[in-house]
Amino acid sequence: MIETSHPGNVGAAARAMKTMGLSQLCLVNPKGYPCVEATARAAGADDVLANAWVVETFDEALQGCVYVLGTSARLRSLAWPVVNPREAAALASIESMNGDVAVVFGTERTGLTNDQMARCHQLININTNPDYSSLNVASAVQVLSYELRMQTVMADGDGVAEVSDTKQAPANA
Repeated sequence: MIETSHPGNVGAAARAMKTMGLSQLCLVNPKGYPCVEATARAAGADDVLANAWVVETFDEALQGCVYVLGTSARLRSLAWPVVNPREAAALASIESMNGDVAVVFGTERTGLTNDQMARCHQLININTNPDYSSLNVASAVQVLSYELRMQTVMADGDGVAEVSDTKQAPANA
């Protein structure tokens, strides 16, 4: 998650991740974090917050990642490959065999910059109401976390997911 401005969103994202078996949260230059509001909104996912990797730059967050998926509510005129969350989870599953995969969520107000998007292999777009397409970042984290979990459940075939840790690198939807 990149430069979050509302600590409550960090807590809600941690909760969303934990409910789907994810635990590696990376925060790039978060505003007002850590704080009580983040812990309160985490509602039991304190361990995810306590182990969150807090870095100053996007480059630091992507260090060691072999594949980067960026989220955006805005489909841009630039020619980025766009996938939906389910397709992104399938790609993440495949690419995770080669190393760490990052799912990037940009700032709450503006999302990812074009420069940040240029560092991503794919753009993830959650199909929302075109009249109001701005999803809260923690809600976007929940959608992606769910799809990552379902990909793992399908791959395991036993209905019990053992989701490998997927880095949540900076950037908000």
